[in-house]
Amino acid sequence: MNDIIDTQAYPPRDDPRAALQEALHEIKQVIVGQDAMLERLLVALLAGGHVLLEGVPGLAKTLTIKTMSEVLGGSFSRVQFTPDLVPSDIIGTRIYRPDTGGFETSLGPVFANFVLADEINRAPAKVQSALLEVMQEGQVTIAGRSYEVPKPFIVMATQNPIESEGTYPLPEAQVDRFLMKVVVDYPSVGEEAAVVGRSLGGIRAVRELLTLESLERFRAATAAILVDREVIAYAVALTDATRNPASHDLHDLVGQVEHGASPRGSIGLVHAARVLALLRGRGHASTGDVRDLARDVLRHRLVLSYDALASGITPDDILDRVIATVPDPLTGQLTQEVQAA
Repeated sequence: MNDIIDTQAYPPRDDPRAALQEALHEIKQVIVGQDAMLERLLVALLAGGHVLLEGVPGLAKTLTIKTMSEVLGGSFSRVQFTPDLVPSDIIGTRIYRPDTGGFETSLGPVFANFVLADEINRAPAKVQSALLEVMQEGQVTIAGRSYEVPKPFIVMATQNPIESEGTYPLPEAQVDRFLMKVVVDYPSVGEEAAVVGRSLGGIRAVRELLTLESLERFRAATAAILVDREVIAYAVALTDATRNPASHDLHDLVGQVEHGASPRGSIGLVHAARVLALLRGRGHASTGDVRDLARDVLRHRLVLSYDALASGITPDDILDRVIATVPDPLTGQLTQEVQAA
């Protein structure tokens, strides 16, 4: 079986890998040093999921999402979450028009292809729930009538990890609805120098390289990516190890995880791995794809115990141990990075 997608079977613009890589290259003309974040955002978009971005202010989270919408040809909407926000500010409401003597529906900012929920943890629970319901159902109901959001549809929410005053942390059950939680780190010294240099010339205009129709076509193309039983078994094993560490020889993790990842984690891992395989030009998903995405898909689904939190243990520490211990079913061995260590 040929594992490489035959690029000759597509015109250049219709080859998913070539077109998506070209779009990523265009976005990188503006965004420097966040290659992993860009790849994850594109994976989530094609997998039909949503992304929670966590990082300190000033790491170009907002600029990244706006630039991506311009390159991919979709509509963009930004909502600044504040404590005084109400659900109708998000989904829309009915407005009385005195000139007509009737009510008119005014749709909210969620009716866009790319929705940026900036500082989502600053809004109260009612507003968070309204947004997360739209994410789950793909529609809103106003005055008994349902309105579908445009497709493709992705919510990219940001939260600041260093501020707690005036914030409302997302409940675990609601955080679980995000396909990924991507931690945005500081750029390297060289990358930061490039950012500063580019800022002297102003923000560079980007070209629109794709259309919504092509995105939907590429999303449908992921259904042709093969997923072997071993890949599914590996994703399930990683997820199960967060719930039952003792069953995977992770006895040191017993008592550190209050609640492990739900089956939604396994489903998300496999769907995301399939998209990542498409981006990498392969016709099948591999255990390596699952492993590369495991931290992003699972980190926000772990609820650590009080003892673990008091000891300064993070979800990534737990996942590092899980990935290091659960063997790859295709080789029966630990990952190469673990063997090298």
